Amino acid sequence: MGYISAQNVLPEQVIELIQQYIDGEYLYVPRKDENQKSWGEKNGTKAYFRKRNEEIFKKYTLGLTIIELAEMYHLSDKSIRRIINNEKSINL
Repeated sequence: MGYISAQNVLPEQVIELIQQYIDGEYLYVPRKDENQKSWGEKNGTKAYFRKRNEEIFKKYTLGLTIIELAEMYHLSDKSIRRIINNEKSINL
């Protein structure tokens, strides 16, 4: 996130109004709700975990055990079970 000078984008009247509340300080303007991105969409994290979880489920259906998958992916047995159950519900 970069900074944009208010003088470059806002009318003088708006700047004067803002200065009544906050003069010379930094001000964060949040995105509109409809423009918000959900967790992991911007940097690809969500897609990475989606692919990983699909791989785990596929390997499970091919016969790998929960213990083997937990060791392979450095996750707990409980996490592997949760991923498998979530993937089962998605693939119904």
